Amino acid sequence: MSSLILTHTRYQMLEQMRIPISWVASAFFPAASMLAFVVPFAAADPVAATRATGSMMMIGAISAALMGLSITVSQDREQPWNPYLRTLPAGPLPRFAGRIITNMAIMVVAVIPVLVIAALFTEAAITGPRLLMGMGALLAGSVPFMLIGLFIGFVLPSKAAIAVSQLLFFPMCILGGLFLPPQIMPDFVQAISLYVPSRGAVELVWSATTGSAADTLGLVMLVVWTVAAAVAAVWAYRRDEGRRFA
Repeated sequence: MSSLILTHTRYQMLEQMRIPISWVASAFFPAASMLAFVVPFAAADPVAATRATGSMMMIGAISAALMGLSITVSQDREQPWNPYLRTLPAGPLPRFAGRIITNMAIMVVAVIPVLVIAALFTEAAITGPRLLMGMGALLAGSVPFMLIGLFIGFVLPSKAAIAVSQLLFFPMCILGGLFLPPQIMPDFVQAISLYVPSRGAVELVWSATTGSAADTLGLVMLVVWTVAAAVAAVWAYRRDEGRRFA
């Protein structure tokens, strides 16, 4: 099974490398947000700059997970090669794992410019172990968004997947407190914030990078979203498979 996962991962990586603009696009938006929202307003405060850097990293991860997976999966479904792959005896696990590993690699690339900007233009401070913990928290927190991306990709055609993923991306980032600290948002937004998966995900990153205590409700809702998204992604895959072979 591991060799099949590696094969599919290598195939997915080669596909992504043939279109380098997808890597550039994933890295551009969080880096631009870092320059627009963090450097002018939080650069001088080490704790605020470190937390804000974690938020911008999470924006890059959500973009790569939600929009990247939904679009590539929906586009692959429209290719003649896809029905043939489904007839192979390996099953869906190697393909899913290959997509997720490739997507995680894109996330890591997407956050590098954010870290460079934080190091050069802010007082953000972090130790090596906390940086590694932050990257682990980033990947763990991105899981529900990858699953949501798979769900969208399996139920919608590519043009609709592009629109829906973009419509979901910005509200999740705003409500999760990624662009602005949750404490300065309106009361009704603060009340909603803890129930969206982006808030729980960024709470993980903040806790890992700064040592602050993560909000329990946010983490619980992150788990709930992950389980619900996993069920939805599996259902969408089986529904799409049933339609193709009916």
